[in-house]
Amino acid sequence: MRAIWYDRHGPAREVLQQGERPDPVPAPGEVRVKLFASGVNPADTYRRAGTSNANEWPVVIPNSDGAGVIDALGAGVEGRHLGRRVWVYNAQRFRPFGTAATYTCVPLNLAHDLPESVSFEIGACLGIPAMTAHRCLFADGPVRGLRVLVSGGGGAVGNYAVQLARWGGSAQVLATASGGWKREDAITAGAEQVFDYRAPDCAQRILDATGGHGVDRVVEVDVGGNVAIWSAVVALNGVVTGYASRGGREFTMPYGTMMAKNATLRGVVLNTAPLPARVQAQADITAWLRADAPKPLHRVAATFPLFDCAAAHEAVEKGDKRGTVVVLPQE
Repeated sequence: MRAIWYDRHGPAREVLQQGERPDPVPAPGEVRVKLFASGVNPADTYRRAGTSNANEWPVVIPNSDGAGVIDALGAGVEGRHLGRRVWVYNAQRFRPFGTAATYTCVPLNLAHDLPESVSFEIGACLGIPAMTAHRCLFADGPVRGLRVLVSGGGGAVGNYAVQLARWGGSAQVLATASGGWKREDAITAGAEQVFDYRAPDCAQRILDATGGHGVDRVVEVDVGGNVAIWSAVVALNGVVTGYASRGGREFTMPYGTMMAKNATLRGVVLNTAPLPARVQAQADITAWLRADAPKPLHRVAATFPLFDCAAAHEAVEKGDKRGTVVVLPQE
C-alpha cells in the first residue's frame, strides 16, 4: 500500500517519508478499512513533532481519523460488516499505524457507520473533534432543557459542540469567538448569540443573555486563559468541561466562587475517556448524521493528496485553518 510514515520527531518535511509498505492484515476482532479520506488534527502534528507523546513505536503512520470502506475482516468479525462505509477515530492511538495510508486496521469498535449522505471527506473530519465535543457536552448527562456555552464556537470541536447541543435539545446555545469567520461559523452551526471573549464585559453579556441564570454547561477550549469568564458565568450546580488550555495549564482558579455554586471543573482527553462513553458518542454522532435536521455543518479547510501529507501537517500547524485539513489516500 501507499503510505506516509516517520521514525523520528521533527518538522513535517524533514521526518515524513513516503512510499510503499506491506498491506496490513486485520488481527482477530479488527477490520481493515480502505481509506478515502484522512483527517489531520493538531494532536497528530504534536505527536509527529515530538511536542507531546514521545515516539511510542519504531515506525508511525500518522493521523488518527479517517473514513472509507471495510474491505477485510479479522477472525471473529461477522461477515455483514464487509463493505460498510465507516468513519474511524483513534486509529493511531495505542497502535502505530494511522490513516495516512491506503489502508488501516482498527478494532471493530473504532469504526462506525457513515451514512451515504455524508461524504468521506466530512466523515474524516468527525473523529477526534466530534467525539471530544460529545464527551464535553454529555459527560454529566443529557443537555435537554439546559443552557450551554461553547467557547471557541468557530473551531473544529466548538462547531460540533454547538450542533450537538442543538441536536440534544439544549434550551439555549451560546458561544464565544474572536469575530470574523469564526463568529459566522458559530452562528451557522446554531449558536443563538456569539460573544467576543476579548471584550472586558464578556462575562456580564453572557449572564445578561441568560437572564442572570448563567450557563449549565460550558465547553471550554482554553481553561487557563478564560478562567475569569467561565467561573463567572457557570450556573449553580453547573459544569465546566475543558479539552484544552492554550492560556497555560497552570492557573489560579477562584475556588470560593466555584464551591459556592457547587460547580464542577472537568477535564477531557478523548482516548482515555471511559469506553462506554465513547461507544455512546459514536452511536449519537451517527444518529445525528442520519437526522433530517440539523444537517452536519463542518468545513473541509483544504484537501491534499497522500504524498502531500507534509503540506497538510503544515497547514494545520499554521493555525489559521477554517475547518479540518484532509488528506486523500486514493489520489
